[in-house]
Amino acid sequence: MTESPDEDYRLAAIDLLGAIAYGELSAFERLVEDAKMAPGIDDKIAIGAMATAEFGHLQKLVGRLAELGADPAEAMQVFRTSFDSFHAHTAPSDYYEGLIKAYVGDGLAADFYREIAAYLDAETREVIISSLEDTGQTAFIVERVRAGIAEDHRLGGRLALWGRRLMGEALTQAQRVAGDRDALTALLVGGVDRPGLDLAALGRMFTRLTELHTDRMAELGLEA
Repeated sequence: MTESPDEDYRLAAIDLLGAIAYGELSAFERLVEDAKMAPGIDDKIAIGAMATAEFGHLQKLVGRLAELGADPAEAMQVFRTSFDSFHAHTAPSDYYEGLIKAYVGDGLAADFYREIAAYLDAETREVIISSLEDTGQTAFIVERVRAGIAEDHRLGGRLALWGRRLMGEALTQAQRVAGDRDALTALLVGGVDRPGLDLAALGRMFTRLTELHTDRMAELGLEA
C-alpha cells in the first residue's frame, strides 16, 4: 500500500532527527576522547562542558523522535555505520586536530542540517535548530588554535590541510546521508504540496556550505 504524504513526511522527519541525534551522540563520545588529549586541566574542563552540552542536545532530539512515534535507538541505528565510518576516516592524531574537527567538521554538519530543517514543520525545526546551537566551543577553540599557531607557525599549514580534508569528507558524508534514505531524498525534492530543491538550488546550498566553511577557517587563522 502506498504511504500517505503525511506518513512520507513523518518518516523523513524521523530520518533527519535520527541522523542528527546519532551525530550528537558521536560528538559527545568524541569530545570525551578529545579531553584525554588536552594538555591542561582548564582545557579538559572546557571540553567536558562541550560534551555535556552535546548530550543535552541529544536528549531534546530523542524526545522529539518519541513524540513522532519512533523508537529513538532504531532511528539512530540506521546511520551508525555511515557515521562511524566517517569518524574512523577522520580520527584526529593530536589535540589540535581534534579541536579543528569539533569546530569545522561539526560546524559544517550543523549548517547542512539547518538547510534541510527549513523544509520541516515549525516544531521539529525548532528542536533541530536548538540542538545545533553553539555549545560554547567557538571562542575556546579559536583561542586555543590561534595560540598554538602563534607558538609554532608550521602548525598552521598542517591544520589547514586537515581542515580541507575534513571539508571533503564531511560534504561526502552529507550527500550520503541525504541520498541513502528515500524519505530524506523525497523531502529535499519536495512534492505537489511542498517546496523542494531543484539541482540549481541544491548547488547553491552546497556553495553556501563551502562559504561558511571558508569563514570558519579564516576565524581560526587558517586558509581554506
